[in-house]
Amino acid sequence: MTDWGAHHIDIASWAIGLPAPRQVEGQGLADPIPGGYTTFSEYEVSFLYENGVAIHVRTTTDDNIFGEKVKADGQRNGIRFVGDSGWIWVNRSQITASDPELLRAPLPSGAIRLPVSNNHMGNFFDCVRSRQPPICDVETGHRSATLCHLGAIALRTGRRLLWDHGAEEFVGPHAREANHYVSRRMRGPFTYGFGG
Repeated sequence: MTDWGAHHIDIASWAIGLPAPRQVEGQGLADPIPGGYTTFSEYEVSFLYENGVAIHVRTTTDDNIFGEKVKADGQRNGIRFVGDSGWIWVNRSQITASDPELLRAPLPSGAIRLPVSNNHMGNFFDCVRSRQPPICDVETGHRSATLCHLGAIALRTGRRLLWDHGAEEFVGPHAREANHYVSRRMRGPFTYGFGG
């Protein structure tokens, strides 16, 4: 959830244009390994945004953890955007559509255009020199990581959870149980805090 999930969820979140979902729920499809990993290796998680848009995240065993194909005709890692005119599928190596014309049609003049970077490390170093924000700024990275953690918490609790992104805490039923996972108690002498 917090590895490949982050690579795909951030793009879906970017497309939605809202900082965080209002609701999240998840279901583990395979139990964690007793005495081993405590995370779910197979799962389904759904995020619902205020505007009614949903993100559905599912694991695939047809690719391995390195992104290599295990089953040639299986489900790949990637994102499928579904709309009234069909769907567009994108991952690190391809972009396809239910109707190829969707990929050829020019965007309207007022369409939001996102920045492009084919070299994230180079973009970062350029921004260190120029003091301009990188293609993925701190806020975007924070929000992407938050989504993954929300999904992991929904999987751990097995409950439908409501998220207040302004307060960065769960609200409503099951909030106390879910907020238990939002942060960890730090070992002394370490603490959270900012100061001069």
